[in-house]
Amino acid sequence: MSANTSAPALSVFRQFYALAKPRVIQLIVFCALIGMVLAVPGAPTPAQVARAALACLGIWLVAGAAAAFNCLVEKGIDAKMKRTAWRPTARGELGDGQTLLFSVALCALGSAVLYFWVNPLTMWLTFATFVGYAVVYTVILKPLTPQNIVIGGASGAMPPVLGWAAMTGDVGPEALILFLIIFLWTPPHFWALALYRVEDYRKSGLPMLPVTHGSEFTRLQILLYTLVLFAACLLPFVYGMSGWLYLAAAVVLGAGFCGYAWKLWRDYSDALARRTFRFSLIHLSALFAALLLDHYIF
Repeated sequence: MSANTSAPALSVFRQFYALAKPRVIQLIVFCALIGMVLAVPGAPTPAQVARAALACLGIWLVAGAAAAFNCLVEKGIDAKMKRTAWRPTARGELGDGQTLLFSVALCALGSAVLYFWVNPLTMWLTFATFVGYAVVYTVILKPLTPQNIVIGGASGAMPPVLGWAAMTGDVGPEALILFLIIFLWTPPHFWALALYRVEDYRKSGLPMLPVTHGSEFTRLQILLYTLVLFAACLLPFVYGMSGWLYLAAAVVLGAGFCGYAWKLWRDYSDALARRTFRFSLIHLSALFAALLLDHYIF
């Protein structure tokens, strides 16, 4: 009897967990953690480690709330796309009330953690990020303009700023440099995905760039953004935030991303677009990992 009653509970738990988009949030928290580490000179104290852990928890919770709200708003769109049709909201496995309550609970809990155990600035910045993604991007920008990813990318670029604020209580130029890198990385990352998922986006009715302006124009934009991103990725070294280890990683990764974008522009295939999308994930993760290593080695 206990096995029969635990199975549905586990299934519901997994459904709610899926709403939080854990794989996406892992990257968000990782980028926030990089901001925390870079904000602390040398090895952190036990108190700083505890604050960083609480900040990661709070950011994870609020980011999960934003993801769940996104699933609620876009359940009709998700149901039309192969990539998202499996989500519990799209399949009707979780009701609107359940999803909204889950989102509100996560946001309230995460905000409380950040306000009382980290600092109010981090809480307000994180809440503003929630509003920017869940409301401004999801509700307003995404269905209205093909530049949705560019404008909405500001919310996705906030994690290192949140991490920096958590440890210092302010937002320094170093945090803004990290923000700029993610802001410029976001459009080519998502547009590479949109290229090989263009029919899904066309069916959904969302005005993604490949749908409204075509493949060739989108590929050119990807190339241009990767070139500007390459330059932005050199700023941590130029500003003195990092040393030669990071510079070497930034050059290699930037050249690799530009290489993929160049090939994509000249000779498109869905397989190449997939590889470009996957490399973009490697690019950002490895770039920030290099910042982390460089911070402790030099």
